[in-house]
Amino acid sequence: MQLIRRLRLPALLCAAAVLVCELIARPYANMGICDDGPYILVAQHLATTGHIVYNGWSAAMLVWQLYLGAAFTNLFGFSFTAVRMSTLLVAVLMAFFLQRTLVLAGITERNATIGTLALVLSPLYLMLSVTFMSDIHGLFGIVLCLYCCLRALRSSSTGFTIGWLCFAVAMSAIFGTSRQLTWLGVLVMVPCTLWLLRDRRRILLGGSAATLAGVLFILGCMVWLKHQPYTTPEKFQVTNVPALFILKQFILFFLDVPFLLLPIVALFLPEIRKSRAIVIAMIIAVSLLYARLAIHRAYLPLLEPTIGDWVNASGGYGPSSGAAPIFLPKSAQIFLTVASIGGLTGLMVSFFRSRGVPLAVEPSAGTTWKELGVLLAPYSIAYILLLIYRAAAVANDGTGVIFDRYSLGLLVVALLCLIRYYQDRIQTRLPFASILMVGLIATYGIVVTHNMFALYRARVAIATQLRAAGVPDTSVDNGWEYNIGVELQHAEHVNNPEIVLPANAYVPTPPLPAGTCPLFWYDYTPLIRPLYGVSFDPNACYGPAQFAPVHYSRWLASEPGTLYVVRYVTPSKP
Repeated sequence: MQLIRRLRLPALLCAAAVLVCELIARPYANMGICDDGPYILVAQHLATTGHIVYNGWSAAMLVWQLYLGAAFTNLFGFSFTAVRMSTLLVAVLMAFFLQRTLVLAGITERNATIGTLALVLSPLYLMLSVTFMSDIHGLFGIVLCLYCCLRALRSSSTGFTIGWLCFAVAMSAIFGTSRQLTWLGVLVMVPCTLWLLRDRRRILLGGSAATLAGVLFILGCMVWLKHQPYTTPEKFQVTNVPALFILKQFILFFLDVPFLLLPIVALFLPEIRKSRAIVIAMIIAVSLLYARLAIHRAYLPLLEPTIGDWVNASGGYGPSSGAAPIFLPKSAQIFLTVASIGGLTGLMVSFFRSRGVPLAVEPSAGTTWKELGVLLAPYSIAYILLLIYRAAAVANDGTGVIFDRYSLGLLVVALLCLIRYYQDRIQTRLPFASILMVGLIATYGIVVTHNMFALYRARVAIATQLRAAGVPDTSVDNGWEYNIGVELQHAEHVNNPEIVLPANAYVPTPPLPAGTCPLFWYDYTPLIRPLYGVSFDPNACYGPAQFAPVHYSRWLASEPGTLYVVRYVTPSKP
C-alpha cells in the first residue's frame, strides 16, 4: 500500500484508462470537428511562421493550446489528428490530477479512482479529448487550480503554501488563455483560499500579490486580444433577457448532468425505497408525469441523452441535410433516463435522512465541508451566472442552445460533492455496482466516439469521391464544419459579421440563386456555391445524385450508417 501511495498508481490507472479507451475508439478524421477546424489551421500557421494569426472564427484566445498544437505539428508533422493528440495529452494528465484532487478533498483512494473514471470515461469527456476544442484545456486549468488550492490549505509550511498559491494563479492564468472561464480560478477560487488562510498574515500578503499579478496578466491578455485582427471578441451586451427561454435551456442543460455522472448518481437509487410510503407515492406520481412528457415530447425532449450538441441520441454531429439516424433505441433511452432521474430523485430523498456513516479517512487527508463550500460555492455561482449570460446571448443572436460541453466546469464540482456526500452519509465505500456502471458508461463513450469519427471519415470519403469526379469542394455542401475548412483554403478568414478588426472584413453575402437548397451558415462561407450536398436522406432537396453512397461503421447499432449525395439545384439547371 505504501508503494501504491508513493507511485500514485490509482491516478496513473485513471490516466491510462483514458488513453486505452481513446485508442480503441480510433479517433482520426481529416476534417474539422465542430469548432476545431479553424483552430487547427491557426496552430498550423503558428508552427510554420511562429506567429498567431486568427481567421475570424473564434472569440476564444486559444494561446496555450495553439502553442501546444504547434509543438505537436513540429514533432509529428501536420495533420488534423496530430494536432488533436495534444488535447489527448492534456486529457490524460487531467485524469491523473483529478484523482489526486478528489483525494485531497477527503475522498478515499478507491472512491476517488471510481469517481474520476466516472467522469473521464463519460462520452462527453472522451469525445472532447480527441478534438482541438478548448473545453478540456480549460477544465485542466480549473482542476489544477483546485488541486493547488487544496495543497495550500493542507500545507503546514508558509513558504510551500505561498508556492502552491502562486502555482494555482499561474495555472489558471495560462490555461485561461485557451478558455477564459478558467480565469475564475484567479478571480474567485484563489481569493476564497486566501479567505480561509486569512489568519496567516505572510500567506495573505504573498497570495494577494500573486492574485494581483494574475489579474494584471488577464487584463493584459484581454487588451492584446482586442487588437488582434480577425477575432470576434465578446461584446458583453444583452439587450433582452427572455426568462422562459433561459429556463428551458437550463432545464435541458441540467438534465444532462445526472446522465453524464451516471455511475455515481445511480448509486442513490436505493434511497428511494427507504422513504416513507407517502414520499414513494409522490415520486411515482411525478415519474408518471415525467414519462408522459418524455414519451409524447409535448414540452421538452426529456429522454436521456437529451439534445446536447455532443451527447445525444444520434451519437454526435453530422451534415445539416436530412435527419441523423437515432443511435440509441427507445428502450435504451428509457433505461438511461430511469437510472439518471431516479438516482437524482434518490439523492434528493437522502437529503432528508438524518442517519449516515462517519468518514473513515486519515485526519491529515481530510478537508472539511466548510472549506469545500468556501472554495467551490462562489466559483459555481460565478460559473452559473456566466452561463445565464450565455443563455441570454444565444437568445439574442439566435444561435440556439447552451451547449452540453459547457457543463464540464460544474461536473467536477458535482462529482466531488456527490462522492464526498455518499461517503459521509450513505457508506464509506462506493459499492461494486459503481464499477459496473463505470464499465457501462465507458463502453457507451467508446462507441459514440468511434461512431462520430467514422461519420466524419465518411464525409471525407464522399468529398474525395466528388473531387475525383471533377466536382470542386466549393460546389458541395458537406456540412458547416467541412464548408468552413473549404472556405479557409481559398480565403484568409471566415466571413464572420462579428469581426471587429479590420473594420471592413465582413462583406454581406448575396442570396443563393433561386431554387437552391438552403445552406446552413451560408453567410460565413460565401465561396461555397453548392450544386450537390451530403445528406442522411437520399430524397432530400432535389433527390439523389449519380454518385454512390458511402457507408460508415456504427458500433452497437442495428445497421451501418449511410451518407448520400443529393442535388442542391433543380435538374433543369446545369
